[in-house]
Amino acid sequence: MTELRVYQSSGLSGRVRVPGDKSISHRALMLGALAEGDSHIAGFLPGGDCLATLGCMRALGIEAEVRESIGENGVASADVTIHGRGLRGLQASSDPLDCVRSGTTMRLLAGILAGQSFDSVLTGDPQLLRRPMRRITTPLRAMGADITDDDGRAPLYIRGRRLQGITHRLTVASAQVKSAILLAGLFAEGTTVVHECGHARDHTERMLAAMGANITTNDLNVTLIPNPQSLNPLSIIVPGDISSAAFPLVAALLAADSEITLRGIGVNPTRTGLLDVLASMGADIALKNRHERGGEPVADVTARTSALRGTEIGGDTVVRMIDEFPILAMAATQAEGRTVVRDATELRVKETDRVAVVVEELRKLGATIEPLPDGFIIEGPTSLRGTAVDSHGDHRLGMALAVAGLVAEGETVIENAGCIADSFPGFGNVLRSLGATLAE
Repeated sequence: MTELRVYQSSGLSGRVRVPGDKSISHRALMLGALAEGDSHIAGFLPGGDCLATLGCMRALGIEAEVRESIGENGVASADVTIHGRGLRGLQASSDPLDCVRSGTTMRLLAGILAGQSFDSVLTGDPQLLRRPMRRITTPLRAMGADITDDDGRAPLYIRGRRLQGITHRLTVASAQVKSAILLAGLFAEGTTVVHECGHARDHTERMLAAMGANITTNDLNVTLIPNPQSLNPLSIIVPGDISSAAFPLVAALLAADSEITLRGIGVNPTRTGLLDVLASMGADIALKNRHERGGEPVADVTARTSALRGTEIGGDTVVRMIDEFPILAMAATQAEGRTVVRDATELRVKETDRVAVVVEELRKLGATIEPLPDGFIIEGPTSLRGTAVDSHGDHRLGMALAVAGLVAEGETVIENAGCIADSFPGFGNVLRSLGATLAE
């Protein structure tokens, strides 16, 4: 799919599932590889980013069986059996490890590889090679890692060596940085402590605890004491990704006469910032059938057409919805009044400069939006008009523009839409199953 054509739609309805959580899928592969024995992952996301992680693990000597399937509403999923080789069982790759476009793959693998007995090179597509890596290389070097970068960016050249536990205070609330340090801590002598500056997603800590690691969390402090014994294998069902659920959810809020239910969505409180913000804007959203799955809270999420009002977003809420700002910006174009986003400088260094590209593309559709150094200001509601827009190779922007197309008059053509499969294979099928009109 190189372009996606979307048309104004109403009456969205149905009960659907979205792909498995991308963050959890990445971590299950990596930690399953470090476990002693076979791990079983149901509901794995077979999207481009997670397949990059799978390719890297295989290049490091890990065997895995993947059984892909297509669900009832066209969502791709997979069951994975990964044959763990233990904490010291990885083998050197004969070639550079290709992380493609996945920052999670590169940053978390850097933590694992820093403490190995062999050398590695981490590289990827040009988009990934533009992203900042000093945020992980600096603390890893403080642990004794030998890492060379290219002016703060990848490729990363890692010479495996013995590591020492550290106490590190994060200056950016980042689950990737936190996880890289904790994963390196598995191979370090002494205790590793990470002091967070905000509640970044905690999937790594939950999974390590479930595998028997000596890890504790006390508010914003995470402590890992290396355990000479092996990690226990995993057996998990990956919940639906709330970051993917955000797109059909907002579509239902904005399209007339709509009501949809998204089933089995992960509602980890470190990830539900968008739900809280939308509720404050007047969204009719309900969570039902709450339960736990593999140590993660899960619920069915129902969204109905709603009259939204503008709001202000900043502080700790930002990190709890850092991947959802493209679709939040789209929702704000239809809200009554002004929406202001601040404290979101991290958006500037995601797959794209998400502040710049969100402003650029929504303006093409007629939105009134102004950039800020750390966010944007949106005035609404605005009548959007379909036109040609570009994802810029950013999967979340591509999907946000597709939702805009469901609201805009006429035809909206999203160019470079193939990147949507990085996190949401089957995205078009899900929208069609809900009653949206689009063509690939």
